[in-house]
Amino acid sequence: MVRALLSAVIAIVVLIVLIWLGLRVRPRPFAVYPDAEQEVSKVPLPVDLPAPVTRYFQATYCPEADPGDCLVPEITSAVITGRARLRIAGITFPSRFRFTHIAGQGYRHYIEATLFGIPLMVVNERYLDGVSLMELPFGTVENEPKVNQAANLGLWGESLWLPAILLTDPRVRWQPVDGETAILTVPFEEGNERFVARFDPHTGLLSQLEVMRYKNEESTAKTLWILESVVWDRVGGYFVPRTASATWFDEGTPWAIFEVEEIIYNANVDAYIRAKGRLPEARSR
Repeated sequence: MVRALLSAVIAIVVLIVLIWLGLRVRPRPFAVYPDAEQEVSKVPLPVDLPAPVTRYFQATYCPEADPGDCLVPEITSAVITGRARLRIAGITFPSRFRFTHIAGQGYRHYIEATLFGIPLMVVNERYLDGVSLMELPFGTVENEPKVNQAANLGLWGESLWLPAILLTDPRVRWQPVDGETAILTVPFEEGNERFVARFDPHTGLLSQLEVMRYKNEESTAKTLWILESVVWDRVGGYFVPRTASATWFDEGTPWAIFEVEEIIYNANVDAYIRAKGRLPEARSR
């Protein structure tokens, strides 16, 4: 009896150590997105923006130009690829992701949570034509109103990697608050949603987006959702967050930390964004 108990304890300890080690192995990056970036045209920076918003876009797109000479790109799509750390059921998994956006219209999320670099859980979700579809390891949720609201906010929140859409989309509005804060209003169904945008007083860059969002289809109330730009760098030709985090206010710490490694702008993503299943290029580099 004692020997059997000791063997069981040793087996449990070995299993815990193996899992601990496996959760410290980063997955290899995805293969490069198969379609090439297309030419990006540019338009003048609007002149009627709140002061912190003007500083932000100038720092992002034309830090050495006067505001009147600043040009911003017209972005129609973006493919954002990288690796992440995702907390799922209290366990933080090394992961890799590819977020594909039709700018301001919809997205596809493909995420692999891994153990020893091997996919353990696959998340394949999309938000297109105002309808969400979440294909998760434990079930599928489609066109649920609270998930649609959350997905729409995810679409606009992730636009921090293609921020020009927050200027060029005529449905988006900026309102002043103070020298370091503005309200970002984005469309949702027949109405709109409002983010609080906070800007770094020293760099002028966007530091946080905050909004009330449903966690899932079973939520009885919205929870404050915070996106934070952690590290800025030049990716895909523009100055955007290299590292960003997402936090539910009631949890206190980020449930997701994304590290962007590649952004392809204005590629043709029409068929790709509507595809289901495993990515055809999910092999590693």
